[in-house]
Amino acid sequence: MEKTLPRILRDVSARNPDVPAQYSRPDKKAPFEPVTFSQMFTAAKNFAAGLLSLGVVRGEKIGFISDDRKEWQQADLGILSIGACDVPRGCDASANDLKYILSFTEVKICIAENSSQAKKIISVKSEIPTLEKFISFDDFDDETIELCKKAGVEVLKFNDVVKAGIEFNEKNPEAVDAEIDKGEWDDIAGIIFTSGTTGTPKGVMLTHGNFITQLDELNERIYLFPGDKAVCVLPVWHVFQRLCEYVILNQAAALCYSKPMGSVLLPDIAELNPQILPAVPRVFEAVYEGIEKKMRRTGGIVEMMYKFFVRVAILHSRIKRRLLRQNFRTRYDFIVLSWITLIIPFILLTPFKALGNLLVFKKVRAMLGNAFRSGVAGGGAYSKVIDEYFWALGIKVVEGYGMTETAPVVAVRPIDAPVFSCIGTPIRGVSTRIVDMEGNILPRGKKGVLQVKGKTVMKGYYKRQDLTDKVLSSDGWLDTGDLAIEGVHGELKILGRVKDTIVLSGGENVEPLPIEAKIHESRFIATAVVVGQDQRNLGALILPNQEELELWAKENNIEFKDFEDLVKKPEAYKMINDQIQELVNAKNGFRMFEKIVKFAFLTKPFEVGRELSAKQEIMRYKLSELYAKEIKEIFKE
Repeated sequence: MEKTLPRILRDVSARNPDVPAQYSRPDKKAPFEPVTFSQMFTAAKNFAAGLLSLGVVRGEKIGFISDDRKEWQQADLGILSIGACDVPRGCDASANDLKYILSFTEVKICIAENSSQAKKIISVKSEIPTLEKFISFDDFDDETIELCKKAGVEVLKFNDVVKAGIEFNEKNPEAVDAEIDKGEWDDIAGIIFTSGTTGTPKGVMLTHGNFITQLDELNERIYLFPGDKAVCVLPVWHVFQRLCEYVILNQAAALCYSKPMGSVLLPDIAELNPQILPAVPRVFEAVYEGIEKKMRRTGGIVEMMYKFFVRVAILHSRIKRRLLRQNFRTRYDFIVLSWITLIIPFILLTPFKALGNLLVFKKVRAMLGNAFRSGVAGGGAYSKVIDEYFWALGIKVVEGYGMTETAPVVAVRPIDAPVFSCIGTPIRGVSTRIVDMEGNILPRGKKGVLQVKGKTVMKGYYKRQDLTDKVLSSDGWLDTGDLAIEGVHGELKILGRVKDTIVLSGGENVEPLPIEAKIHESRFIATAVVVGQDQRNLGALILPNQEELELWAKENNIEFKDFEDLVKKPEAYKMINDQIQELVNAKNGFRMFEKIVKFAFLTKPFEVGRELSAKQEIMRYKLSELYAKEIKEIFKE
């Protein structure tokens, strides 16, 4: 019998019935409470039976608008148990997004986490004619219930559907297991709509097999043991978090629900003492920035010691990686020469590294508990500075890469054998190649477009064969649209997006991501976006770090009324410009045409649905319209 996701849960539950599968707080002040695998599987079966009692059939699409919580996984696995599939999105989705997604997939039943989600959907109900029922995790308020009644949408509580399922199972004790047994590897598990960084969202059809293919080797690269804990902070509708949760459950470890905010995450980690933290790079950047800020505020001898030991640790780690060949390389090197020249500096630095570990780094690592094995950074570009910092401090964070269309993992560094500044080799079941713009296969060490083939690749875009044909060849190669290069042992390094490439009027091609990543090293800059398509040189949109900029102004006796007034000061522009020029220059490996000649200040953070996609990626195609005035001013002669 082929594996499916509900069968995996059934098997894991049978082997580990009393092992915790989930930890969550019943309310913000309460301690974490466990749900065992037996309880979780029972809840999923009861919800599945409740759906059967409502007339849900195999292949039916169920809308699923909710943030991560224990009921999400129980409902998800219940839906999959009877051969239906979910169409998920988070609570930050706009009414327009929901209108498009739910109407396009013609859902009859939609899980809505709370009143807020139901109201958004009801506001566009006239354009979702198939919608008949809501299933709510939290009780709807009276106003929402009245709106649903007027719109002709029935409201059911999740717990009531589960109770109906219990009654259904008592009368039909074999029904859900029989449905689980009917499941096939190629059944669609979910239709996940891409966040639309290029405009129109596309519904990616992902099968049970797409997800399960990855569980084979990911169990080795990101390993857990029964009873281990992994903290969940990402939006679960996003394919990275969804796959992480299947990986965690498959190894009989527990999903622990938290939030990606330092004020919530760090206390939760202290209480849970987890082994794994999968998160977008921004979460690890926030941890880094929090430590740096704390040290700057402390000042004095403590800050001096911290800075000294960090520099020593980074240099020590660089030498060690060189000696042990743990750096990404595109060609073979002569390691004997490295040992001859570097072994003495390595030996001399080792006692200082040990002292830094005792006085500083041990305390930093303690913030993540005494059981922490690794962080997993995915869903965006992972900064080299952050990568090097955590590596030097002895905190393992491995970088992975994938996309919704590959469910999502293509490659990830193994926890026990990482190679710095890359995403590792492709996992088993996945093949990759690098091609030029004409589709010719390039040799190792040459930059080109990454293509992927294997059992993780999607079935296609829902109802959009035309779009599927644009990215998926007849022989199964998926064009990722990402620029990459292959290392000496097959490791991959992602260099940016093909469509992000800026072409200057002189014909120079510029990848903005490395420049932006370098600019972000300044503590005074919160967001930087490089612009300059068809211009003679590059410019940038800069959002300063308000707290740091205002502190700098006070220390330098610069008077200002508010933040808006401060960014108009010539002194502020000069200081930020000095920061940019110090970072983006030939000394740091940038070419002359990659220099930022002029920039414009922004004063409001980017927002999801405006400048950012739902997974917090910059939608560059929108910026030229939203900031037309600022961009025009940058390039004014």
